[in-house]
Amino acid sequence: MMGSRSILIVEDEPLIAMMLEDFILSLGHEVSGSCDSVGAALREIENGECDLAILDVNLKGESVWPVATALRKKGTPFVLASGGHVDPPPAEFANVPMIEKPYTIDRVTPIIEAVLASSET
Repeated sequence: MMGSRSILIVEDEPLIAMMLEDFILSLGHEVSGSCDSVGAALREIENGECDLAILDVNLKGESVWPVATALRKKGTPFVLASGGHVDPPPAEFANVPMIEKPYTIDRVTPIIEAVLASSET
């Protein structure tokens, strides 16, 4: 397993965000922040650093695409998360890894490891 990394959570449901944080911590990583809106996530990205972000595609009715764009400009890898019933991502994000909710440790672990490993190459 690789060393501890800093992961940003962008999720508007507090209980889901806390569960995801627990998974991340149990995998030996740190949580750099937890944001529940596009505005908060953009501020966090501008002011902070993370090695990876997990983005819920729908934040209180707002699409997360401005956050994805900001992360891509910084060169920070990210994973999209969806509970279903959403439009497909814009073409520029079509190849970004997607995790389906509900989160389980068995779903989260391989995606985090694969994205972090591919970002090292």
